[in-house]
Amino acid sequence: MGYDQFSGRFLEACCAAVVSLVMSWGWAVAAPVPAELESTAESTVRVTSYGHSALLFESDEGRLLVNPFRAVACAADLKEPRLAVDLILASSNLPDEGAPVAQGRFLSTPGSYPLDDWQVEGFAVPHDHVGGRRFGQGVVWTWQQAGLRMAHMGGAAAPPTAAELILLSGVDVLVLAVGGGSKVMDGIQAAQVVEALKPRLVIPVQYATATPPAECDLAAIEPFLEALPATVAVERPGATTELSDSLLGDGAAVHVLELDSP
Repeated sequence: MGYDQFSGRFLEACCAAVVSLVMSWGWAVAAPVPAELESTAESTVRVTSYGHSALLFESDEGRLLVNPFRAVACAADLKEPRLAVDLILASSNLPDEGAPVAQGRFLSTPGSYPLDDWQVEGFAVPHDHVGGRRFGQGVVWTWQQAGLRMAHMGGAAAPPTAAELILLSGVDVLVLAVGGGSKVMDGIQAAQVVEALKPRLVIPVQYATATPPAECDLAAIEPFLEALPATVAVERPGATTELSDSLLGDGAAVHVLELDSP
């Protein structure tokens, strides 16, 4: 056998031994996963209205309830949201938007709250049209959920200042009280907030849906809807809507969440 022939056979034997060793140790390179088998699940948040300004946000992060109420004043004809949740945000401690009827960690004061599943921020605003001298200060809340930046302005009685607009910049989903009266903005003011913030979705709350109780000074939702630009799409999905980054468009839309008739 010549030297070249011997050398070739020797190299072949060495390569075969190395391959056998690699396979026995489980070092084989994994084949790429076909694109059609890769996970395409997207984070979503399910928003359910309980009436007045109470909304439940459910996602992988957990269950967050905003503004639980007692069945008093403008909420007198509604069913109280007696739910067990992870976190509760309240615009104030008033009984129609900060009642202790639900179970969960309760926040009603401004501040920064770095929680395990959310980064929650709240800042104070006058909760009436006389600088807070009647109903004190309300809280505007912002948080991240399912990859979306949320804001609830149920505690605001006037459009945001320049400084507050900065705190609310980049909001994807804006919950906005629109019924006017003594504690919140009226429909025209609320429409101006939508124009200033340009959220991807607006959920209007705190307006009269039928003949309001005698002690309720809220107006209906129509003045708000009529004051919006004609390019804003208005949908009525019922009491619940599903949201995600891909489901929200680039332009502003409004989801009117309406409770089922009793």
